[in-house]
Amino acid sequence: MGKISRRSFSKITAGAAAMAGIGNASAAIRTSSVSPNDRLTVGLIGAGGMGMGNLRDMLRIPEVDCLAIADVDTRRVEKNRTAVEKMRGSKPDGYQDFRRIIERKDIDLVIVGTPDHWHALPTIYACQEGKDVYCEKPLATSIAEGRAMVRAAEKYDRIVQVGTQQRSAGHFRDAVEFVQSGKLGKIRNVKAWAYIDWCGALGNPPDETPPPEVDYDMWLGPAVRRPFNPARFHFTFRWFWDYSGGLMTDWGAHMVDVVMWAMNEDPVGAMATGGKYGYPDDIMETYDTQQSIVEFPTFSMTWEHMIGCGQGPWQREHGCEFHGEDGILVVDRGGWEVHPESSAVGKPKYYRMTPVPRRGASSDYHFIHVKDFVDCVKTRKQPVANIALHHKSVNACHLANIAARLRTQIHWDAETETASGHPDVAEYVERPYRAPWKLPEL
Repeated sequence: MGKISRRSFSKITAGAAAMAGIGNASAAIRTSSVSPNDRLTVGLIGAGGMGMGNLRDMLRIPEVDCLAIADVDTRRVEKNRTAVEKMRGSKPDGYQDFRRIIERKDIDLVIVGTPDHWHALPTIYACQEGKDVYCEKPLATSIAEGRAMVRAAEKYDRIVQVGTQQRSAGHFRDAVEFVQSGKLGKIRNVKAWAYIDWCGALGNPPDETPPPEVDYDMWLGPAVRRPFNPARFHFTFRWFWDYSGGLMTDWGAHMVDVVMWAMNEDPVGAMATGGKYGYPDDIMETYDTQQSIVEFPTFSMTWEHMIGCGQGPWQREHGCEFHGEDGILVVDRGGWEVHPESSAVGKPKYYRMTPVPRRGASSDYHFIHVKDFVDCVKTRKQPVANIALHHKSVNACHLANIAARLRTQIHWDAETETASGHPDVAEYVERPYRAPWKLPEL
């Protein structure tokens, strides 16, 4: 292809297929009635839970057809090729090397559902080859990666939607509009959080030989070479600095994005503290407990997370709180409500506004988010969670992690995308790549 460094492609051994469950009966829509001029073809890169979830919802759209699935684990490839065949009646091609999808001229769209350290290169390569991209969150593992991805989308005029599906949820939109209406009064304190009780200790499993079905060198990709360890692999990769940023980027990519959407300001700095307080002897590297303060021009945002606990502020697992002088709006995936603020200055205590009772969640908004991407591919309008917006949101998460790891206050210039406050800060803004992989200069 010229733009992509090639190596010998691994061949996939057939016959390892396993049946995959079909989550939605409406996904069985076929494309036979769709005009060839309206047909869109997609290739999936990274066939784990979110990758396949995105593909299943995309295949609910009649004009979209899946031609190929790539994953370094051929067990996932074969399982999900079979799943797509049951959904649509035809079996997509399967690859271990994602570049086989990128190079195909008959594929219009790419879903990037890989571990976080593999979001940047497939997205950039796809943009270079004229493909539009639906990329899972968080966008990137570093500020520099995200910047390169935004430049690629702009340079090659590509539609790139990030999987922060709250942007397509009606109840989140209503909550954001209420925040922006001014009814809460001046907002100077915002909170966001994630208290996750459905995951806990990883223990200390020993290193071992990679499964024979896995191209482990390709899984590592640009990350530093380390022995294979099952705790660093599927799903739990997110608790290691080589591949992700822990809960700060995993759930912060969702909740901090809602804050940035509602408040419409760029951060100017961050400070944070965190540690392995819950599981101090665990193999996990990222912080199981963290408090971060991200500074904005007119307000401050506090982020909290804990792994192994499920009761955050307002007894919610996750959410955002917008604390205005007249009222407090709380929103999560279950709905939103407004609590009045009080005043006792110069008179008996009173409440400054009428409360808004809890309003329930909108439904099926992940599908709506995926459909927004497909619609924008057709119209060439920017999607609701376009790459430039999410880059700014996840930068706030990166800044908080940098501050926590360096134990210092970080200053941020959003215009030039430069950080200061510590002599080593540049090492965290751009992470090194393992040869032969290289972040393209755009």
